[in-house]
Amino acid sequence: MNKERPHVPVLPEDGANRQLANGFQLDLSLDTRRMQVLKEAGGWQEVIRSFEAEHVPEMDRNLNRFMVLLVDFDRREDRLNKIKEEIPRRLAERVFVIGAWGEPEELRRNLGSYETIGLKLAKDCRENAQATWAHELLRHNAGEPERVRRSVRPILFPNG
Repeated sequence: MNKERPHVPVLPEDGANRQLANGFQLDLSLDTRRMQVLKEAGGWQEVIRSFEAEHVPEMDRNLNRFMVLLVDFDRREDRLNKIKEEIPRRLAERVFVIGAWGEPEELRRNLGSYETIGLKLAKDCRENAQATWAHELLRHNAGEPERVRRSVRPILFPNG
C-alpha cells in the first residue's frame, strides 16, 4: 500500500472475516495497491482495542487512510453502536463498521464460499448495487455499504 495515496486497511475480527476480505480483493477491477487485509484481531473487542491503539494514531497522521472494521454482530442489535462509540468523532467519516448479522459461517452456508461472498460484495460495491447486501444476514449494515460506495469505491475501483 502506498500510504501517500488514499488507502483502505481492513481489520478483520477473525479468520472467516479475513477470508471474506480476501475474496473482495479477488475482484479484477480492484486496485489491490489501495487495500490491505490486516491480521485478524481475535474478537470484536480486540478489533476495537487494535483500532484505538494502532490505527487511530495512524489515521490522525494520515488523512489518506480510511479503515474498515470487519466484525461479527453475533445477532446483537447494540454491537454497531458499541463499536461506533469507540470511534473518535474526527475519524467517523473515514471508518466503516460492517459484518455478518450472526457469524460469517451462516453467510457461507447461504451464499457460498467466503471468497465467493467477498467477490459478490466487491461487485456490489463496484456496480453501486445491493444484490448481496440485501441478504437477510447483511442488510442490518444499513447505511454502511452506501457510505463505503461513496467514500471508498473511488479509491478501490478508480476505473469503475
